[in-house]
Amino acid sequence: MSDWLIRAGGVEDLEAVLELWRRSCALPTVTDDLQSLRTLLLADAGALLVAETPVEPTTGHEKVVGSLIAAWNGWRGSFYRLAVRPDHRRRGLGRCLVREGEKRLRERGAGRLDAIVAADEAVAAGFWEALGYERQRDRVRFVHNFR
Repeated sequence: MSDWLIRAGGVEDLEAVLELWRRSCALPTVTDDLQSLRTLLLADAGALLVAETPVEPTTGHEKVVGSLIAAWNGWRGSFYRLAVRPDHRRRGLGRCLVREGEKRLRERGAGRLDAIVAADEAVAAGFWEALGYERQRDRVRFVHNFR
């Protein structure tokens, strides 16, 4: 049995998710803000997965300890912003978040999934390879930021 619950994140989780990303040393992007996450939820209410611990007796609140964006564009599923709090790593939480994301995206019709990993993140690349994802060596990603 795990000590977390994975569920669809909502507007009430957004501040905690942004804080998780900061605490997890996730490389910041121009869309790491409340408005971008609100826009994500408006477009796809189930895209943001959060993992939380049970209610803490001292505060009465759950703690968000993991997150994953499992986005569906109607053609392909993509994973973004997998983050696990450092004190919850190496317990299988990242794997559980990905498997839940895979399940949700397959239910929506995804026949192909991809995950974006920073080129210099060897540990993250190894994580995805251990889950059966193949590194695409013949592709380069291009981006255009509006902010």
